[in-house]
Amino acid sequence: MNKKTWLITDSGCDIPAGWEETHDIDIMPFSIMIDDKEYWERKDLTPQEFYELANNYSGIPTTNQIFAPRFEEKIRECKEKGAEDIIIVLINSVGSKTHDNALQARQNMTDSGELGDTKVHIIDSHCYSIGYGYAVVEAAKKIKAGQSAESVVAYLEDWFSCVEIYLLTFDLKHARKSGRITAAASVVGGLMGIKPVISMIDSKTTVIKKARGEKSAVEAAVEVMAERLTPGTPWCMLRTTVSEAEDYMIELMTKKTGKPPAMESFVGSAVGSNAGTKAIGVIIRGKPRR
Repeated sequence: MNKKTWLITDSGCDIPAGWEETHDIDIMPFSIMIDDKEYWERKDLTPQEFYELANNYSGIPTTNQIFAPRFEEKIRECKEKGAEDIIIVLINSVGSKTHDNALQARQNMTDSGELGDTKVHIIDSHCYSIGYGYAVVEAAKKIKAGQSAESVVAYLEDWFSCVEIYLLTFDLKHARKSGRITAAASVVGGLMGIKPVISMIDSKTTVIKKARGEKSAVEAAVEVMAERLTPGTPWCMLRTTVSEAEDYMIELMTKKTGKPPAMESFVGSAVGSNAGTKAIGVIIRGKPRR
């Protein structure tokens, strides 16, 4: 990494295991509570281990926000290593206070004079999972290529003004109980095999299609996403435990767009606590909203 510019994100980014080392990305883990036991995402639990625990737990796993003192400690660490610019990209501020806590940390260090001339850029992704994980990886590549912090921030803000997430939920238990995916509460008929396609754009979740059966839901989602995706731009794929439906999604989207997924990863515990362990996520670039 360019030692003058440091890139930080949280573990809700869901980038594939090992990519943080490859691309010099500092990932701050969320802690997850399952059955009164605390686990650190990406350190104590792989996605697959989380799925097993969550599926055997009668309640809903909960995610703890990252508080201001942890951000202050991380910023100090970067400053000690010569950072002039620190770019921090975080999970949707509507779904977590983590973004607010990062802002508070920066303010605390500014007020105390500790921050000095170091610039700390705190970016609300307005989204979840590889909706920002993909952009963080691309930002890391730009830093390695020598681009300025300002140009990297501009890239990130542009991506977050366009990114759209589509979620196919084959089991609505987590989505309903967590309350984070509000559109899930409107879906009736789970016992009849009705599978919703939910759009997650900024802070709004909407059921845009309903289909009977997994295959039909995948086909319905692909039609919507292919229409909304900006031609020639990348799309990304999120997996959980529904491998046949996931493979079918990749097959159809690749045919429809002419491109395989630019990134393929597994839903981690922070996002999976709300989306569940039987879901498919697809990330596309739509039209600018800001």
